[in-house]
Parts: sequence; C-alpha cells; structure tokens
Amino acid sequence: MALKDTSRQLPRLLKAGTRSTLLVETIRPTPKLQAIALQSRSLTTGLRQNGSSSRPTLANISKGSLAVPVVPRRTLFIQTEPTPNADALKFKPNQRILPEEVKATFLEYLSPRDTLAAPHPSPLAGQLFSVDGITSVFYGSDYITVSKDSSADWAHVKPEVFSLITEAISSGQPFVKSVERGEGSGVGTADSSADSLSILDDDSETVQMIKELLETRVRPAIQEDGGDIEFRGFEDGWVKLKLRGACRTCDSSTVTLRNGIESMLQHYIEDVKGVDQVMDQEETIAMHEFAKFEEKLRQQKGPAEVAGTGGKGTLDTAEA
Repeated sequence: MALKDTSRQLPRLLKAGTRSTLLVETIRPTPKLQAIALQSRSLTTGLRQNGSSSRPTLANISKGSLAVPVVPRRTLFIQTEPTPNADALKFKPNQRILPEEVKATFLEYLSPRDTLAAPHPSPLAGQLFSVDGITSVFYGSDYITVSKDSSADWAHVKPEVFSLITEAISSGQPFVKSVERGEGSGVGTADSSADSLSILDDDSETVQMIKELLETRVRPAIQEDGGDIEFRGFEDGWVKLKLRGACRTCDSSTVTLRNGIESMLQHYIEDVKGVDQVMDQEETIAMHEFAKFEEKLRQQKGPAEVAGTGGKGTLDTAEA
C-alpha cells in the first residue's frame, strides 16, 4: 500500500487503537542525490551562521564538491628512428628503459625463452616476440631496438610493436624485472651483469686504453644506431669485440669493425694488430645458413635479383 493511501486512514487507526503496519514506498537515494543533500545542508548551515536567510541555489551547489574532478592525462610520445640495418627499428619512449639496478648499459633478448630467464626477465620483450617476424629485442638505457626477419614487412610489424610499447607504458608495468637466478628458468642471453668496457684493477695498460677509446669514441656512435658493443678480450694483439642490437645483424658491421674501429685502435695503440668479431654458436650457424641460402638465390635468379641491405633512410626498400 502506498503512502498516499495510508496517510488518510492513519488518524482513524490510531484513535481506534488498532494495530496496523504502515507500508511506505521508499526511494533509495543515489550517490549523486546524497551528495546534493549533504552540500545543501552545509550551505544552509553556513548561511545561517552568517545571518543570511537566502536559500542555496543550484548554481551554488554545482560550484562545490559536486563538480567532476579533472584527472590529468599524460600524453605519450614514442619516437621511432631508422637504423643502418633495414631490419631494425629504434623506439624512444622518452623515459628510462633499464632499471637502476642493472649495471650493464644494455640487455638483449634473442628468443622468447630469454625473456623469462633470470636475472632480468622482461614481460614486454615476451609480448614483442609474439609479433610475427620479430627476431630480437634490445634495451638500451632509454631506447628499444626491435629487429625483424627480412621477410617481414615493417608496414605490418611496426603498428603492433608500437601498440605493445604504448600499453606497457600506460599500464605502468616495468620493462625489466630483477629476480634471483633460482627464480628464473635459467640464464638467458640478456644476462649482462656488468659493463664490459668498465676498467678493472687487473687490466693492463693496453687494455685500459682500448676500453677508454671504445667507451668515448665508438660506443656513442653505435648506440645512436640502435646497438652497443662488448669487449671480449685482447690476445696476441687482436681485440675481440661483439656488436649488439641493430649492429649485430647489420651487413655493414664488418665495415664498421675493419674500417672504423680497427683503424682507430691501430692509430692510437701500437700493440693492436687487428679486430675480431666474436659470434655465439647460434649466430655462427645462422650466418652459415643464410650464406647458403643467399648463394642458392644467386644461382637461381642471378646476382642482380638478390637485394642487399639498405642504410639509413631505406627502411622499407632495399637496393640491389
């Protein structure tokens, strides 16, 4: 029974002393109505204290706590840059990529398994490997270099990579995690516990000079191209180096080592006879297989039909 039906009968029921239940339709106030009521009460109390008899208006209420708060939104800027390697792109999200606890200047993931391995697993790198054609993910201090298979097209790969990086930044998840070795599934390629160019106490004078030249003259240029360099040793006058990131699979890496790094080291250090590029076992096998495949293509189509690797500015095309 509604309130309007029982209100007329209420005096008669009370006089007769009859017990009855009063059924009242109640309206549950919404949070917005509750806020309006509270604001109205506070405004009325304030007006009474000030001696004013005017009633609060909706205009006064709307200026109070009922106004919708404006949540600041951060605009994401992710800059992309081509590299001398046509199969590698550099992404710069305008924020630090490597956490402070990582001593090395880079981390590199060459397989999905590496993204799960201790001591530095990376959820983002694992997601990037789910994109068809991605072959490696490289983290510099403030940039990400993504390399793809030569058969993949950047027109299809780049939007997916861009979307995943944007999601990772928006969600606030760390690009790299640091875990104990027992927590991971093994030791991955990304295990770079220290910077190989750091000068150690037991380094000879020649090795110290080599590291200093590589750090000051070589590394900045290679990092600009989306890669990095590792010092692997100095034996019998030969400097053993390993290129990383975009420079690892670049066709011009040999030219960089011979004409650039080797010439500079020999100019400043008389003990240096030359530079050797160190490759892991998997890389050596891959290089041999690629050489066989390229030779087979030359025999079938001729040298003019086999495309080479373009340089900077030739992102989606390759000249013969």
